[in-house]
Amino acid sequence: MSKIFFTSDHHFGHKNINKFSNRPFSSVEEMDEELIKRWNEKVNPEDEVYHLGDVGLISSAKLKIILERLNGKIYLIKGNHENAALDCAPRFEWIKDYHELSVKDKEAYNGEQFIVLFHYAIKEWNASHYGTWHLYGHYHGGLADDPTSRSIDIGVDCHNFYPLSYEEIKEIILKKDWKSPVFLRD
Repeated sequence: MSKIFFTSDHHFGHKNINKFSNRPFSSVEEMDEELIKRWNEKVNPEDEVYHLGDVGLISSAKLKIILERLNGKIYLIKGNHENAALDCAPRFEWIKDYHELSVKDKEAYNGEQFIVLFHYAIKEWNASHYGTWHLYGHYHGGLADDPTSRSIDIGVDCHNFYPLSYEEIKEIILKKDWKSPVFLRD
């Protein structure tokens, strides 16, 4: 049975990201290899991965080789650094600016969890007042988490350089102190 994963901000090939994001790698080559390894440790070939942008800052030819080594069916939400990724469009199931996803989950309202996917954090999103989730990247852990919001930065810098499964995200989000602002009436 396939699983669903979410991730963001790998910045494959980006020579300065180790310094900018204080990553623990001694070189961009070490970083790329470790990111590939950690991705494939969790993601199987039949799994789905929603990548929320900034796949790589590298030539299209080099990024194509990296993408071919990654397991899973990859869906790309465009970030602000996607020139090479756009040249590798056939590797992605689709490429969008924004996406609203429904995941079957018998514990969720009406048996489906609604999730808004966007590269950037949004203060309020479609049906957020009903408890829908928002996943984003871009900030490399630099944006303070709101413990009362059902949103989360799923960038690799925030999660030990691994993608997160739907179940891992669910566990994190449901621990938040979220309260619906909607007042139900009889």
